[in-house]
Amino acid sequence: MKIISDSRRRRYFARAIIFLVTATLIAGLVGCIDSYGDSYVLSIASTAGGMVTAPGEGDFAYPANTAVHLIAEPDEHYHFVKWTGAVRDVADVADASTSIRVMRYCSIIANFELDEDWHSLTVSSTVGGSVTDPGEGTSLYSEGTVVHLATAEAEEGYRFVDWIGDVDTIGDASNATTTITMLDSYSVTANFDLNAPISITPMLDVGEGHTVGLKSDGTVLATGPNVYGECDIGGWRGIVQVAAGRYHTVGVKCNGTLVAVGLNDEEQCNVGGLSNIVQIAAGQQHTVGLKSDNTVLAVGDNQYGQCDVNGWSNIVQIAAGDLHTVGLSSNGTVVAVGLNDDGQCSIDSWTDIVQVAAGREHTVGLRSDGTAVTVGSNYVGQCDVGSWSNIIQIAAGQYHTVGLRSDGTVVAAGCKGIGEWAAYGQCDVDDWTNVIQVAAGYLNTLGLRSDGSVVAVGYGSYQQCHVDGWSGITHISSGAEHTLGVKSDGTVVAVGDNQAGQCDVGGWMGVIQTAAGAWHTVGLESDATAVAVGECGFGQCEVGDWADITQISAGAMHTVGLKSDGTVVAAGDCSNGECDLSRWRGVIQVVAGNLHTVGLKSDGTVIAVGALWGDNYGQCEVSAWSDIVQVAAGVLHTVGLKSDGTVVAVGFNGYGQCDIGGWSDIVQVAAGGLHTVGIKSDGTVVAVGYSDGGQCNVSGWTDIIQVAAGWIHTVGLRSDGTVVAAGPLAELTAWNLF
Repeated sequence: MKIISDSRRRRYFARAIIFLVTATLIAGLVGCIDSYGDSYVLSIASTAGGMVTAPGEGDFAYPANTAVHLIAEPDEHYHFVKWTGAVRDVADVADASTSIRVMRYCSIIANFELDEDWHSLTVSSTVGGSVTDPGEGTSLYSEGTVVHLATAEAEEGYRFVDWIGDVDTIGDASNATTTITMLDSYSVTANFDLNAPISITPMLDVGEGHTVGLKSDGTVLATGPNVYGECDIGGWRGIVQVAAGRYHTVGVKCNGTLVAVGLNDEEQCNVGGLSNIVQIAAGQQHTVGLKSDNTVLAVGDNQYGQCDVNGWSNIVQIAAGDLHTVGLSSNGTVVAVGLNDDGQCSIDSWTDIVQVAAGREHTVGLRSDGTAVTVGSNYVGQCDVGSWSNIIQIAAGQYHTVGLRSDGTVVAAGCKGIGEWAAYGQCDVDDWTNVIQVAAGYLNTLGLRSDGSVVAVGYGSYQQCHVDGWSGITHISSGAEHTLGVKSDGTVVAVGDNQAGQCDVGGWMGVIQTAAGAWHTVGLESDATAVAVGECGFGQCEVGDWADITQISAGAMHTVGLKSDGTVVAAGDCSNGECDLSRWRGVIQVVAGNLHTVGLKSDGTVIAVGALWGDNYGQCEVSAWSDIVQVAAGVLHTVGLKSDGTVVAVGFNGYGQCDIGGWSDIVQVAAGGLHTVGIKSDGTVVAVGYSDGGQCNVSGWTDIIQVAAGWIHTVGLRSDGTVVAAGPLAELTAWNLF
């Protein structure tokens, strides 16, 4: 069993105001609670082509040994096939009208298939146009039907190329208006391309909190916080270069004009009148453009003269720091304007430079011999590049510098271990290979590989959001920097930080629920016992003798378990009173916050014990609550869901994590480090609180049946068993820029 060092523990507690311990996030209405005292949850879903009408779809709590009648009704042209999932207590898995005896937590699915001689046609389009007839989506047709296909007029700058996919029965795949004969189920796509083929080099750039990626088809991806609209790039087309400022994003179009989104308080996005631009750079609140005649112009904040570039000529590349601008001349010399209090503009003596990069307070130059030079602040070693060689590209973050070698490996400087500048591993690039471009952000580093995939380290680098391939999941939970999923077969998957072994769950079997603490993981097994892995310095993993457990939850350094008789047991650090649970009775749900524990009683009231720094944020002040059906606990706040779908909250509200007064129609809540998440009855999700890492970017989620909230990430379980996630670098594993 691994132990986290005292120094790391102290560092995390010092930063407790921005870190999550856990929110086990067990929801009574959407199937996250495995049992309510003597009751168990029956979770029911269906595949496409029908639905379960009795007792319905969703999660239902029944007393043990209840026989529940099941009715599955197919849609037109579909038929019922069988029940799958935890079906050992289903009377007849092949009968659409049958029963199940609820003896334990159960998750079942009604499966439907198309009738014989009926087929589905799925129609879509690539970037640049759309399909008008029969429209985009999936439609059903009988055997032999001839379906008319027609595309709309291509968007500006694009042309129709051909139909791709299942095109064997298409009349003319090169014609925008044609037919397809339905002899089977098919999927076809209308393929569009740029009018004038151009070579676009995929690239990445990073702002203070957001990341943008340019794809080879001229479209752009973005992820991260979108407070000022800096990620609103969905409609961009024909882009040949992108740049990310602090809170704004700029793109160069193939015709040399610019587009920009995001914060515009200093007019840094006023680029509509600029033309003949071949390269851009974005600083804190200013934008710089290199013109085809090798002159430079700039818009935005000019407090320190960072936009005074009108006299520059013979410039071949530009870079923008927070408050300074750098230009590379065709003769290998460099010019710079703007704030120079750390010497970041003192580049007059540089020669033989082939590329420049600008960080917050430092400037980097790449020489033709593959070495690098730097000037400016060296507070955390960001200028310690004297030993570098064979470098072909450089990037400068806020306080670190990255270099790409000719062999596709990467080096980094600027992580000496001073405070937050080293805490996130933004320099951990030693094992990177096949990299063709690097980008450096505020506290992270990104690499574009030769196959178009993206690697990333730093803020969010434990990959706790990398859940794209998960399926068959029935329950999720999130720790500080790791994420867990229980599969329908009782096994467990995990991603994220594993420094204390908290993700070592590969051998677990028969698990029905997990709980994730800061650096430990707990599993509830189907026989009502518990298992645990990870840090156990305070005894928080000593749950081996627990029995008759119906629900578990994990705090920073303590673990709690709810027994079937409504009492609660605890293990781990109890120095703040978070384990003073011996008198609790009639509890139906328990959750563990950072250093406090909350219990929901059968009468809808709530009790809480423990404190963080003397409970001076009031996260335990829940005695007046009533009519509560589910509770959640964050680091410094507590959330309660009422039976009418509204939500109450107490505790620290410095980031608006308790601003839930307008919420309604909520069926589950989750509390993260400094944010709160709620599922609505229609399967959509709302969130408030701290979101600099994008952990509240859940507005596009649908069909969600459970949410879990970590320190700076949020995870959602869909009804089909797949998982979505939001937070730092959450989406990058799915990116392919080629």
